[in-house]
This record gives sequence, structure tokens and C-alpha cells, in this order.
Amino acid sequence: MALQDALEAGEGARAFAVPGARLLRVATKFVRRQPLATFGGAVLLVGLVLAVIGPSITPKDPYDTDVLNSLQGPSSEHYLGTDNLGRDILSRLVLATRFSLLLGVSAVLVGQVITLTIGLTSGYLGGRLDLVIQRLVDAAMGVPFILFLLLVVTMLGASFFTIAFVLGLYGGITSSRIVRGAVLSIREETYVEAARSLGAGPARIMLRHVLPNVFAPLIIIASLGLGSAILAESTLSFLGYGVPPPDPTWGQMMGAEARPYITRAPWMVVFPGAVLAIVVFAINVLGDGLRDTLDPRLRGSR
Repeated sequence: MALQDALEAGEGARAFAVPGARLLRVATKFVRRQPLATFGGAVLLVGLVLAVIGPSITPKDPYDTDVLNSLQGPSSEHYLGTDNLGRDILSRLVLATRFSLLLGVSAVLVGQVITLTIGLTSGYLGGRLDLVIQRLVDAAMGVPFILFLLLVVTMLGASFFTIAFVLGLYGGITSSRIVRGAVLSIREETYVEAARSLGAGPARIMLRHVLPNVFAPLIIIASLGLGSAILAESTLSFLGYGVPPPDPTWGQMMGAEARPYITRAPWMVVFPGAVLAIVVFAINVLGDGLRDTLDPRLRGSR
């Protein structure tokens, strides 16, 4: 009975699926205690909606060039002006939301798989395997982030999937230490010991008892990693190594095509930069709010 009680305690500790009424109370409490994080969540939600339906509601064709109306300032015809090829900046900003956010989300998903795989195996199995994996993680963390991105993208070519995979790979490796630390603590819990005593194998214990209890740090890593991935992609695009044109991203819109005209047409840089700053700020404050809510140590210190 004691072993069964311990196993049930482990199951209860990972109960993230809550009834609708309780979920509503949790959401209301979060909104009341984390207004800035709520703002971040609202901005991210709007961005995701635009990423899905944006191309169908753009006022102009984002790819349509009109050199006779190039470098036009904001007006009733072009609300945010036009770029050096006469393309409507507002329409391209909306379309860039799809590429920038989708790339960031893809990178985060790849990173989560890598983080979880490394963190679970290294933290739970331990021993020499943990030693080897952690030395490889140390080596990866010793490589400058931008240098690593530039090197791989130059070798493999700049494409949406290549950039998403490289960002996810680096982010997943560097974030695995957080999950490993959580797993090292969880594997000593009573319900894990009880499962082990009942004959459960390492794979079953990791999937049934350890994995559900690292969801909180995974959510925090994903929320904070999304902003970092978007910024990294914008940096690559600004340097000319990002998603190839004519598909726009926020970094690309501020990059090579806008730099020669920064004094004559500052709107080419100001508006994409403002959108990028607002979205990354919103994602970061959302991540901070989730961290404060989900991390028991921070919650208990309030």
C-alpha cells in the first residue's frame, strides 16, 4: 500500500490537465497577478492569428513591386510607406509575421525535442553516459552562438528549414542543463523509488513519472527560447544569411535592402524594428510570468 500511495502521489504531482472550472480560476488568477505577462500573451496570440490569416487580409500584394512609387512615406495609399522596390511595407510586415513567428516556433519545437532527449537520458541514467554528454554540451556552449549559426548556414545554405533546425539544435543543447537538473532531483523522489522497487524499467519510469514532472521547466524554456530564436533569425537575416528573398522576415526588412536608405526612408527600418522589439518584449515578459507561476521555489518566495 505504501508503494501504491507513493506512485499515486507521483501521478498527482504531474496533473496538468485540470477541469474547465479550475482552469478558468487559474487563468483568472494569472491575469490578476501577472498583468504584464498577460499583455505578452495577448500580443503573441495576435501575432499567431496574423501568421495564420495575415496573407489573406493584407491591403496590398506583399510581393508586388512598383518602382515608380518606391521610397514613398506613410500615406492613405500606403499606411506605413513603401520600400526601395515600391512594395507596401504594412503588407510585408504582416507576411513577415508568418515567416518570423513560424520559424521561431519551429526552432523551439526542435529544441524541445533535443532538450528533453538529452536532459532525460543524461539526468536519469547518469554515470559515464552523463559525463560524456555533459562534456559535449560544454563544448557546444563554448562556441559563440552567432559564429555557430553563420558557420552552419554558410555550409548548408540559408533556407527556412536549415535555420529552424540550427536554431533549435543550439538552443536545445544549451537548455538541456535545466531539464537535467530537474531530472536529477525528480529521480530521487519517493514515487520514482517506488516504481523502481515494483520492477519498472528506466524507459517506463522516465516516460510515466519523470517526463510529466518536467513540463513546467519545458514550458518556461519554450517561452523564453521563442524570443531568442526570433532575434537570432533576425540577426542572420540582417546580415544577409537568413531566409532568402522575396519572402520577408522582420530582420530581412531591416537588412541589406533597407540600410542604404536609412536616412532617406527611415520607415523601412523603424516599423519592422518596432514590431520585432514589441513581439520579443511580449514573449520575454510572458516567459517571466510563466516562470514565476510555474517555478515552485519562486512561488514560495512571494
